[in-house]
Amino acid sequence: MKTKNKNINLIVDTVDMKKYLSECINLKPNTLIMDDLKWKYLVRSAVRGKNILLLGPTGCGKTLAAQTVARVIGKKDNFFYFNLGATQDARAALIGNTHFDKSTGTFFKESSFVKAIRTKNAIILLDEISRCHHDGVNILMTVLDDLQRYLRLDEKEDSEVVKVEEGVTFISTANVGNEYTATRVMDRALLSRFPVKIEVDPLDSNKEYELLKTRFSIEDDEHLDILKSVCEIADHTRKQMKQDDSKLTNFIPTRSTVEIAELIVDGFNLLEIAEMTIYPNFSDDGGVDSERTYVKQLVQKYVKTGTSESLFNDPIGKSEESVDMTPF
Repeated sequence: MKTKNKNINLIVDTVDMKKYLSECINLKPNTLIMDDLKWKYLVRSAVRGKNILLLGPTGCGKTLAAQTVARVIGKKDNFFYFNLGATQDARAALIGNTHFDKSTGTFFKESSFVKAIRTKNAIILLDEISRCHHDGVNILMTVLDDLQRYLRLDEKEDSEVVKVEEGVTFISTANVGNEYTATRVMDRALLSRFPVKIEVDPLDSNKEYELLKTRFSIEDDEHLDILKSVCEIADHTRKQMKQDDSKLTNFIPTRSTVEIAELIVDGFNLLEIAEMTIYPNFSDDGGVDSERTYVKQLVQKYVKTGTSESLFNDPIGKSEESVDMTPF
């Protein structure tokens, strides 16, 4: 029995697809930590040419998941990346620009996005779509619509219509939550253009530890102890931030722990790592009641017994016992 996706004209043998998906767990690299079911759904949806929306907090691996699935299903050479959150001129980035040359006159230069949608079987990553300007969202509406799949080059003199090629998969990432102040509330019509929505969960301390240990080939016991401490500290900040009465307004994402793992390999100790990469993420407003004091106390719990260095040497600091660490 064969099934046909009418939109991308892709014919897939159902039996082969089932077999492929049953084996796809083994294709997931150990550098990507994702629930097996979600990985299977991601692979299937990418093979089928679906529009996929990856949701989750910053630094949890959404972009890595998109890059990984492109490589695993053999489309890494047809992978295109567009950061919509960093785009100042959405029309120029998605359509192109009109230029003037004194020898040839006015001419239109297509964007890289136009090239991407003209590429058969491409995977196009639209990163940070929740930060996209509304002009960009309006342009993407017809591109992502299952029944339209076209882009009108209205900056071009003849307003050429470019059809999205067969087999093109769009993967978008989005941060959703009040803590992401630069994001926009995603339009319901835009959300409806992504039939596949996958929540990418932050790693817990054990999974993050195993991932980083493997990725950076960390074997030295002292380095492993520091890595374990960092992963537990990061996990605590994430859990604390979710609480209604949270003492923190920020957390340590996996993107940061990757950088920290590199520092561990390069010989930095926990106190040095905390000073350079952890404390700057937390406000010191409020003195002894600040977020930074709270995080310093948290780090202190992981400093080896007998260290003579105090993390609480501010003139207005207070002792460990007076800092409320509830619910840690």
